[in-house]
Amino acid sequence: MRVRLGQVADALEVRDAEPGDVVAIARIFAPYALESALTLDTVPFTEAEWLDKLHAARHVEHPFLVAILDSTVIGYAYVTPWKAKPGYSQTVENSIYLAPEYAGRGYGRALLRELLVRAADAGLRQVVAVIADSGNPASQALHRSAGFTEAGRLRQVGVKHGRWIDTVLMQCSLDERQAPPA
Repeated sequence: MRVRLGQVADALEVRDAEPGDVVAIARIFAPYALESALTLDTVPFTEAEWLDKLHAARHVEHPFLVAILDSTVIGYAYVTPWKAKPGYSQTVENSIYLAPEYAGRGYGRALLRELLVRAADAGLRQVVAVIADSGNPASQALHRSAGFTEAGRLRQVGVKHGRWIDTVLMQCSLDERQAPPA
């Protein structure tokens, strides 16, 4: 998919992640794990761990996407099962990260929207965003722009860099009109 974004002259390509993308994905995520409170992960995932995540997503036919600008992976987004219980099979949690120098330009919005389209196409119905650090208005605004609404807050459920971290839960219904499966 090629997306043109308002004033942005460059074309953004959003496609399924491939094994060769894990090097870039690991590079994008590492500073978030090491330096920010935007994730409660404290150690970056290895390339092998990212490859395992990619294979796990493919195994259950969940989307795992990358955003590419000028032949460079600038971001990624994927969904994982919300809970292991069978009754939650159509509910997933999303993750989305951009290389910091590309934030605020609409690329994240395009990537998240395509993730939601692909999640709906995969038969998923609810997407939950768990946004670490309730002081992260950019991620909340991104999710709101894609149709997420706040579903709750969990106070002091994590700790990172010597401080307690809150999480904001946001939820997007992909198709409220569909009847539950038999």
